[in-house]
Order: sequence, then structure tokens, then C-alpha cells
Amino acid sequence: MIQIKDLLIILISSSLVSNVVLSQFLGLCPFLGVSKKIETSAGMGGAVIFVITLSSAVAGLIYEHLLVPFGMEYMQTIVFILVIAALVQFVEMFLKKFVRGLYKALGVYLPLITTNCAVLGVALTNVQKQYGVLAGTVNGFATAVGFTIAIIILAGIREKIEYNDLLPSVKGMPIVLLTAGLMAIAFCGFSGLL
Repeated sequence: MIQIKDLLIILISSSLVSNVVLSQFLGLCPFLGVSKKIETSAGMGGAVIFVITLSSAVAGLIYEHLLVPFGMEYMQTIVFILVIAALVQFVEMFLKKFVRGLYKALGVYLPLITTNCAVLGVALTNVQKQYGVLAGTVNGFATAVGFTIAIIILAGIREKIEYNDLLPSVKGMPIVLLTAGLMAIAFCGFSGLL
């Protein structure tokens, strides 16, 4: 039985120490593409939190109760991708119906959550680290929160530097990549916590 302190360690390490974007460099496409405005970044973060948390729980249940008992562990990647795709479709339909502005703002990046390697990476990490369903779900939630923290921080910085007078050679994506690199260095400071 997993203890609360173990869940707290997973929560802190997955969100800050092993940040999926800034330490593992997974999920960079939406991180760099959607981080122009804080509102859009928060919306993407919310969608990613929903998808990763639910996909971690569902993938853990399927792995533990279907794949392992039938000796079909080799099917995990295909099954996890199908689970993720179904959840992303659900999020897309929900946003299109009820939050039309956010749906339009996220644009092409919303369906790209399906191919976001961070989502699949969490499901595979849960299997690799032999997390149960609860620990895997906590790991998924914490990883998604870490993604959301990183994308909102980058969006805030991008909003501040948008109107600065920069050299033409660093305007646009070069300054964004420099900023993301500096954020990654800053997040390395969390590695001393655990």
C-alpha cells in the first residue's frame, strides 16, 4: 500500500524536479506554440491536466487489469495511444460545444495533445516505474501541473518581452528558445530538493 508521503514525493518531483517540459524536454510543440498569451496557456494547461490525469488512470487500469493478466504487455503503447486519442476527442468536443473562444484560441494545438509525447510518456513512465493506479494517477496529475506551470510562466514572460525593443536577430522564436533554456536552467535548482 502506498503511503501519503510517497504520493507527496511523486507530486513534488513530477511537477517541479522532473518537469516534463524543462527537464525531460517532452511536449515542446504546445509549450512553444501556445505560450503567446496567459489565457490560452492556462486553457491548454487545463486540457492537458484533464487528459494526462484521466489517461494515467485509465491506462493504469487497463494495463493492470487487462494487459498484464492476459500477458499482452507488449500492446501497451498502442492501447495507451487509443486511450489518449479518445480523451482528447472528448475534450475537443466539450470545448467546441461549451467554451468556443478557448477552442478557437487553441486551434491546431488541441488535437496535437493526442500526439504530445508528454502524455504518452507519462503513461509509459507509470508502467516503467511500476506505479499502481493511484500512484500513476498522482504522477500524471503532477506532471500535467508541471507542464501548466511551465507554459504559464513562459506565456507571462513572452507577454512582457513582446513589446521590448530587441535586435531583429533574436525577435520571435530565438528569444522564446533562449527564455525556455533559461527557465530549464532555473528549474535545475529544484533537483536539490529530493
